[in-house]
Amino acid sequence: METIEQSIEVEAPIETVYNQWTQFEEFPRFMSNVKEVRQLDDKRLHWRASIAGKEKEWDAEIFKQEQDTRIAWRSTSGAHNAGEVRFDKGSDGKTRVTLELSYDPEGVVENVGDALGVVSAQVKGDLERFKAFIEERGRETGAWRGEIQGRQVQGG
Repeated sequence: METIEQSIEVEAPIETVYNQWTQFEEFPRFMSNVKEVRQLDDKRLHWRASIAGKEKEWDAEIFKQEQDTRIAWRSTSGAHNAGEVRFDKGSDGKTRVTLELSYDPEGVVENVGDALGVVSAQVKGDLERFKAFIEERGRETGAWRGEIQGRQVQGG
């Protein structure tokens, strides 16, 4: 299992940044390899992406979601991955977004790409596009303000 961690500072309040991140179906607008994200319910997502030139699909579940603090997930089928995105208040109304991603590279192309830092560069680019997306809009496209702890979903 490989792990990558990248951070970026976004010039927007933590609530706005967090709210936008909860809009998973918007991810293809700033994550270049993500083709589609379908939200199946409050906890489950279906992903379709192009990884190392191959189309992959997987289902993921959110097992921890705390308002304005963190969202953690793990795949339940397909491409194996897990991670967490954390939101921290910065100075002057800014927000630090830290994304930690763990994944299993499959095959020669993905392993070579991993060794060359391709995935790390991709994550960094996705965070930069997210930053531009929210800063240019000045507001979120929607919000989900519930919380998830394991199997329990509260609010929404």
